[in-house]
Amino acid sequence: MKNPSVVFLAFLLLSFFPVLAPGPAAWAAGGAHIVDDSEVIDPGSCQFDTWVSKFDDVGGGGYFNATNACTLKDLPKLQFGAQFQHLWGADFGDSQLFGPQAKVNFLPEDSGVGIGLTFNSGVALQTGFLETASLIVPVTIPLDDHVRFNFNLGWSYVRIAQSPDALFYGAQVEAKIGWEDVSLMLELFGRQPGFT
Repeated sequence: MKNPSVVFLAFLLLSFFPVLAPGPAAWAAGGAHIVDDSEVIDPGSCQFDTWVSKFDDVGGGGYFNATNACTLKDLPKLQFGAQFQHLWGADFGDSQLFGPQAKVNFLPEDSGVGIGLTFNSGVALQTGFLETASLIVPVTIPLDDHVRFNFNLGWSYVRIAQSPDALFYGAQVEAKIGWEDVSLMLELFGRQPGFT
């Protein structure tokens, strides 16, 4: 085959299919965006997320993400899974990354303030090099049943960045509008050189 990453992606998607279980309507954090919330998915369930973004400012580049995550009933505060990422563009070429991800919830948002710890990493399938990794503390503050705030702070590694090791920070507001599964979200995030 000319493109082994397509075969790998098909295998990855098919391997996740048997463990997918429908879950209840959920908040959006942890999906197609950068800032995460403190919560894990419901114990005894799995979810599969996939999305694509187009980068107009980097020569027609883009980003495809496919992630599977599960939380076991016996480990109700631990969410774990794997993530496949395909990035393309003039600034960073064409790259496929694969790696683990995990989230631990220390304090649920139902207590008034949710606190967790997330980890993820991505190894380039073409080279075997570690390309990205992060260790982030997500904090979730629910305002009411329809609005919540998510804040992130932690360490971010991006191999091709001018400062590979950096402080990551982010803030996000989510509001459920209309139907239970429709949300409006605004987020800001960045990396600052540090941890050198």
